[in-house]
Amino acid sequence: MKKIIYIIVLLPLLIINGQKIGNIADEKPHIAFPNNAIGFDLMIGEGGFGLGGFYRHNYSKTLTGFIDFSISEFKAQREIERFDIFGYPLPIYGKKNRLFLLPLHIGGQYRLFYESLTDRLRPYLSLGVGPTMVVTTPAQKEFFKSFGLAKATFGVGGYVGFGANFGLNSNNLTGINIRYYFVQLLNDGIEQYFDDFTKTLQQVTLTINIGIMY
Repeated sequence: MKKIIYIIVLLPLLIINGQKIGNIADEKPHIAFPNNAIGFDLMIGEGGFGLGGFYRHNYSKTLTGFIDFSISEFKAQREIERFDIFGYPLPIYGKKNRLFLLPLHIGGQYRLFYESLTDRLRPYLSLGVGPTMVVTTPAQKEFFKSFGLAKATFGVGGYVGFGANFGLNSNNLTGINIRYYFVQLLNDGIEQYFDDFTKTLQQVTLTINIGIMY
């Protein structure tokens, strides 16, 4: 969690420094980037790693619509992993289920500092909403075998994010952003720990975007 907080603090500072560089640079006409982009997301969060994919479409110079889908594991903040002498993970005391989030989001991005910065650095704010499927597997079972006993429930949620795209290549898309995810479950809750039900899931992720524009 501390590493994620450090990243949240540092990312705006990097973009502010980038803004200063952009102001110093000679003014040049903005590049006409292609209106469509498709690619994948590499997610690093409190629950570990995740993967996703996205499609984006530019509606104007500053407004972009998107749809994205991802898969990641959700872990409670109090969860501490332990390993045996051979490096294998040990069961976590009191944990009943592993949780995996599979959200589908539709949303928009608003580009910041369009007139102030060169196209080498393109910061933005993003907002996405949509349904989320939450898959649970028994925590006391071996990781892969536990999927034979998987169960699914559903919720609604979304995320707010802050990030930037980098580079002047009009074919390749590279970016990074911080997202705060939230999910409200539609049932009576999920028992991640014995006798401890939760209806609201929240986590912060660092997401790296890699794709192509066309």
